[in-house]
Amino acid sequence: MHSPDSRPVVDGALAGTARRPVRGEPSALRVSRAMRRLVSSSAAREVAELTHVAEFIQQPVTTGRQIAVTSIRGGAGKTTVAALLGTAYAHYRQDPVLLVEADPALGSLPLRLGADALRWTTADLADIVEPQMSLLDVTGYLVQLPDNAWLLPGSQGRIGAMLDISAYERVMVALRRYFGVTVVDCETLPAEVARVALSAAQARVLAAPATLDGVTSTYAVLQWMQGLPRHMISGTVVALTGTAARTGIDVAAAAEKLRSTGAAVHVLPHDRHLAAGGALRTDLLARPTRLAAARLAAEVFQLSQKRR
Repeated sequence: MHSPDSRPVVDGALAGTARRPVRGEPSALRVSRAMRRLVSSSAAREVAELTHVAEFIQQPVTTGRQIAVTSIRGGAGKTTVAALLGTAYAHYRQDPVLLVEADPALGSLPLRLGADALRWTTADLADIVEPQMSLLDVTGYLVQLPDNAWLLPGSQGRIGAMLDISAYERVMVALRRYFGVTVVDCETLPAEVARVALSAAQARVLAAPATLDGVTSTYAVLQWMQGLPRHMISGTVVALTGTAARTGIDVAAAAEKLRSTGAAVHVLPHDRHLAAGGALRTDLLARPTRLAAARLAAEVFQLSQKRR
């Protein structure tokens, strides 16, 4: 087939408007946290927990695990959560990890992952991939990322790009055998591709902002999921993301209410680096954010292992 032209993720005229990436937390807070760790046993506990988390994420798989990330509405942190999960799996696992953008309408996953240019998309690959292809053949159509991770974009940033269900299903079935873990950044619910991705995945993540309206709408969706087969709600994790340094709700109480539906809940604290909206750099994340993201990745992967 005709090879599409490569297109930059960020237009050259806009690239110069980006400011220098900021760290996830102010320097004064980082110094204070470092001092507390020096005089307490928290550093040792943190190392032990990360070791435990790594053991969960590094478990072998017999067939590729597919993890779908979606949300109720835009701006909920869905793509950020997908990028954090994919980055964590690529860091801890030895087998290849794939991130798929199933949100073609101006999705921002390539930007979040630091991709420079895009060529082949999910719709393109649906007509190309064949059973006899090797991993090397397949990755020739993907965007290479650090740590043995790969990206399959949903579009080239064009308005009106569409992804039909049959193309999505062909790609996901074909690619599953090449990658240990596939993280899918879905459209927002109730889009058709998002529903298909959620039902086919071994684990699901529902991103929600830590706001009153975000928690309310997410709780309503979880109640609806309670009427679906049991594995849907038991294999779902809510990623409750802090949108500001000081939230307008009691996050702990909100998380407990969401857990009452049968879903797991993880809180991702507000992070200045994530809030800036540029390429994700794990070295700039606040320490609590890195730890929370690792915990989330471990539980989601553990849930995916329970579903064949």
